[in-house]
Amino acid sequence: MIYLDLFIGFLKVGFFSFGGAYGAIPLIRDVVLSHGWMSEEELVNMIAVSESTPGPIMVNLATYIGSNKAGFPGALLATLTVAFPSFIIILITLFLLKKALENRYVQAVLEGLKPSITGIILATGLYMIISNLTESFSKDADNFMPVIMTVILFAIYYGSGKVFKKKISPIAMIVISAVMGVIMY
Repeated sequence: MIYLDLFIGFLKVGFFSFGGAYGAIPLIRDVVLSHGWMSEEELVNMIAVSESTPGPIMVNLATYIGSNKAGFPGALLATLTVAFPSFIIILITLFLLKKALENRYVQAVLEGLKPSITGIILATGLYMIISNLTESFSKDADNFMPVIMTVILFAIYYGSGKVFKKKISPIAMIVISAVMGVIMY
């Protein structure tokens, strides 16, 4: 019976949760608490853990709850069930939009959007850098650590392209940033 409950519960979550993981939390909460799979406090703690681990919150929660209630088969069932609706919806959408994507007007619109999206991402990155640097100066005028880290990371990123003839990967930059943060702070 637990397998059927996991299947139906997480199928509901998969089909009716819109707006990403945070939009799904009330539905997950309703399903989990109505079946008595977790207490309110346990669920809040698991949401915090699911946010800090790699992967979507819904999948992490489904895997944990399925594993907790029915072992590995329950984890597999809950995970596949919560992800299945999205997979089917994407397949249907791709099938229906395939012809539209071949249309020259749709292609022209998509080509026009590429520079806009690039600009938005660049503007967001620059805004984050500038706001973090100015916030550091406004809090403590002697705190140049964020500026130093930014300059060092910038030099590593662009210097690696000159030295190694290829830019460093984003994953390596994240690791370097983490190590620098631990050392400097």
